[in-house]
Amino acid sequence: MNIIFPPKPQVVPVNPGKIRNPARVLLNNGTPVYMIEAGTEDIMRIDFTFDAGEAQEYLPLLASTTNMMLTEGSRNYSSQELNKILDFHGAFYNLYAEKDRAGLIIFFITRHIEKILELAGEIVFRPLFPGTELKALMKKRLRWYLVNREKVNNLAMEHFFKSIFGNHHPYGRQIVPEDFENMNPPLLKDFHAANYTPEKLAIIISGKIHGRTLDLLNGHFGENFASDVYIEESHNLLKASENRRTHIKKPGAVQTAVRIGCPAINKCHPDYPGLKILNVILGGYFNSRLMKNIREDKGLTYGIHSMVSSLILSGFNIISTEVSKKSTQKAIDEIYSEIRRLQSEPVEKEELTIVRNYMLGEMVRMFDGPFALAESFRSAWEFGLDTSYYDTLIKKIRTITPDEITALAGTYYNIEKLHEITAG
Repeated sequence: MNIIFPPKPQVVPVNPGKIRNPARVLLNNGTPVYMIEAGTEDIMRIDFTFDAGEAQEYLPLLASTTNMMLTEGSRNYSSQELNKILDFHGAFYNLYAEKDRAGLIIFFITRHIEKILELAGEIVFRPLFPGTELKALMKKRLRWYLVNREKVNNLAMEHFFKSIFGNHHPYGRQIVPEDFENMNPPLLKDFHAANYTPEKLAIIISGKIHGRTLDLLNGHFGENFASDVYIEESHNLLKASENRRTHIKKPGAVQTAVRIGCPAINKCHPDYPGLKILNVILGGYFNSRLMKNIREDKGLTYGIHSMVSSLILSGFNIISTEVSKKSTQKAIDEIYSEIRRLQSEPVEKEELTIVRNYMLGEMVRMFDGPFALAESFRSAWEFGLDTSYYDTLIKKIRTITPDEITALAGTYYNIEKLHEITAG
């Protein structure tokens, strides 16, 4: 009996394509609006993003608390009314406060844009910050904080940021229980008045965009809302700890959390695309060297990964894992061994091909649909870049050489400059 096997499927190189820059228009007050017209469903997403993240705060928790309180009542609506009307119109929202930016993302059915923009204006420009709700929020956040203090992975990450950026910089500042008692409505109102302004706002719209969007935006967001509050900007310098090896004792902990890394470049640096590729090889996906060695070969952990993160004032590399107490030093030694191997041995062609295809496939996902396009655009726009950043990244993924990877490993993973934080 002859068995006829079907022909092997053709292998086609991954092609993420080219994403266009959004259309850019200015409202009457100069607020920039970026419009990504895409998709077939009658759904829109609007991101109101402000220069109001942790880097702008002068007290711990101020940026995140201000952001979390935006929906706790406004000049014309109570918190219950805001949520009831949004729910009635089939809308949902996310509030976010990151290290550099903060804002509101709202998803809704296109035909409801007029009411949604009215409510969004109430949320971002006219919040009340009621004292009773603030007190309840801070009690809840304090409970979350105390619970998280019992987890070694949170302790290690907190001390990692303190170690690489310094405790006097917003990126590295540690939170203590007393900080939850310091928040009060006047502080939040001052921070909001200084940072949630048209001058610090950008609007990114994606989806099936309503024809009257710009007119409605001008009606609700195109005026100047003058602020008479001035808060001196922080000019804290990044000052890494001179002690690069720190252990945080946590009696009774079953595992030890390990964080190894250092300050690094951000997306504005020409080496950044190559560093992203190096990171994937080291620990950025399931088939990475750290996973193969420390999880699969040695069985020291359930998971280990590395990451390269870009911030406005800096960036950082970090390797993260949790291991048993008896395996901690062995895991750390193996991490350094993999770094040294990248610094001394060129990556084999087969491994590099797998990484190229993985990263190009991930980029296809990043451009899949209007909302993914909006996220990808914002992550470049925040650094003063446009979508040509992704063209550069794609080109580097396709053309980087083993020698380039070796050189990048020597420059950005200098073991003598890595901070090693353990908690357990």
